[in-house]
Amino acid sequence: MTKALVAYATRTGETQQIGELVAEGMRFSGIAVDVVDVKNIASEKDLAGYDAYVFGSPTYHGDMLQGMKTFLFLVEKVELKGRAGGAFGSFGWSGEAAERIFETMKNIFGMDMADNPLMLKNSSLGGGIKMAQDYGRQIAAKLGP
Repeated sequence: MTKALVAYATRTGETQQIGELVAEGMRFSGIAVDVVDVKNIASEKDLAGYDAYVFGSPTYHGDMLQGMKTFLFLVEKVELKGRAGGAFGSFGWSGEAAERIFETMKNIFGMDMADNPLMLKNSSLGGGIKMAQDYGRQIAAKLGP
């Protein structure tokens, strides 16, 4: 079965909620998805066996959370070149975190990324639920039928 990992860092739980909705969209496409806080990923072994990877962090003071930065250094040790990927984040005033995660995944890790990062102020505002689910479907489509 095709598997995906949605890993997130969060302060208030909003980014986790967005990650859960992205995972739901992937599950609609028949993908098995694990949703995990980056604090619970201890080694490269925890990243093995997935066909797609989606990472998310809120933007806080113009940057991603430190937990996500540390996590990305761990991910750099794993060969993800060509794997399907996506990035997401919640934000108040700006959305730099999702953009930086996306660019790292695309340019440093060499992943086959979704068209753009998903940036939402809140999962329940302005169609956020559907946008997050659709983002999950977009990533699932990269994995084929």
